[in-house]
Amino acid sequence: MKPTAKLSELGQSLWLDDITRELLDSGMLARCIGELSVTGLTSNPSIFDHAITHSEKYDHEIRRMTARGYSGEALFLELALEDLGRAAELFLPVHHATAGIDGWVSLEVSPLLAYETEETTAEAIRLSRRANRQNLFVKIPGTREGLPAIEEATFAGVAVNVTLLFSPDHYVAAADAYMKGLERRVAAGLAPDVRSVASLFISRWDRAIAAEVPPALRNTLGIAIGRLAYKSYHEILESDRWQRLANHGAAAQRLLFASTGVKDPKAPDTLYVQALAAPNTVNTMPQATLDAFADHGEVGAVLPRDGGDAAAVIDRHRAAGIDIAALAARLQTEGAQAFVESWKDLLKTIDTKSRALN
Repeated sequence: MKPTAKLSELGQSLWLDDITRELLDSGMLARCIGELSVTGLTSNPSIFDHAITHSEKYDHEIRRMTARGYSGEALFLELALEDLGRAAELFLPVHHATAGIDGWVSLEVSPLLAYETEETTAEAIRLSRRANRQNLFVKIPGTREGLPAIEEATFAGVAVNVTLLFSPDHYVAAADAYMKGLERRVAAGLAPDVRSVASLFISRWDRAIAAEVPPALRNTLGIAIGRLAYKSYHEILESDRWQRLANHGAAAQRLLFASTGVKDPKAPDTLYVQALAAPNTVNTMPQATLDAFADHGEVGAVLPRDGGDAAAVIDRHRAAGIDIAALAARLQTEGAQAFVESWKDLLKTIDTKSRALN
């Protein structure tokens, strides 16, 4: 049995953090589903920027849509929805077999709206309706301004993938926003079965402090953050507040470990996948990490529900001069800005190709 199958058997969903037209046309995504136990897919502006910049597969569609008057964000949305729609179809059997728990794809709202609550809410609802896919998440950043948008979108029945979470506190705030939306649905007599995941970014912690900590601490902070978030995840699921929602038919917002590709060339390429094995969670990873884990990954002990040694590891980082709360805030800000830059690059690529092709 492949390591990916063992991880899936453990109860963790493996999602691919990638989407390209080549991935769809070549049958590679179908093979990932059939052979590597992949049960979902995530995307972001950086992924689409790379896909469209480095491929001629989109040229015919860009030429056709430009001739019809599409440009900029509207043209990108047409391209993205075609790719994600095809992926959603491939995952639909998984979605049905798991009663909606798995088999999802994700589309992000414009990163330019990360700090605009009302605009993010309206765009999330618009994208959800425009896509019209039962297994599509709309990604909303877990920024301070994004939290009310998560609540409003959930209340409106939009399935949300909360992105850009970097700490247990970020995760708890996102879970609170999700539950507020569900509680409002219950109070309004609406069904609370609106699905969600909360995406906690892992590897960026270790990359950010690689030059600031002694060798013994390198590549340990991201895993410790993941462990503490997993502890908070179980505390929420075991709370009376959540149990009341579950009694009304709500499904848990699953914790998703994102950014699990290893950035340090000296570290094992399966480090974060192996360290974050946990039932009833999701791990979304780039193709290279998925292939590496399928080839030589190992499934060992699962994450401890009490966080294990995470608090002690974080204390050692504090002793080395790392301000955890300040770093979490910085990473979220930098992550949002990186997506903005990728978004701008993406629209520039589309504009350049549109001009060249026409």
